[in-house]
Amino acid sequence: MERTLVILKPCTIQRGLIGEIISRFEKKGLRLVGAKMIWLTDEILKEHYAHLLDKPFFGRIKDAMEVCPVIVCCWEGVDAVQVVRTISGPTNGRIAQPGTIRGDYSMSIQENMVHASDSIETAKIELNLQRYLITNVCAFQAFMRLMRFDFIKRKQPGKK
Repeated sequence: MERTLVILKPCTIQRGLIGEIISRFEKKGLRLVGAKMIWLTDEILKEHYAHLLDKPFFGRIKDAMEVCPVIVCCWEGVDAVQVVRTISGPTNGRIAQPGTIRGDYSMSIQENMVHASDSIETAKIELNLQRYLITNVCAFQAFMRLMRFDFIKRKQPGKK
């Protein structure tokens, strides 16, 4: 099973589309194995977007990503990286096909709803970086299994 990083960007949070975006990945069959809401700092953004630091638009990206907290997610599934990228659509929301996240909700390159790892190698690097603090997904998975089992076995009060 592959794992990949998805960041729900500030535009997603501000527009109240968290549930809609997460449900698209769930409906496709991916499993959410870790998530956390965090504020992205200058330090985190410089590390994450190191390949864009010298670009003239980096300042706009940084400013947009620091507007409000983001939600970082670890998704798991067969071909998770490619599946997430397909569901997300191309970076430029204006050319993204309807039915994709960006095609349905974005008219921008910068305000394009989600960050999605672009390769298996990048996903491994991004998920292992301590900046996102979602590397302990095993505990989350164990909790989810216990929770489901607990609901099945739990008896109603007063019944034997």
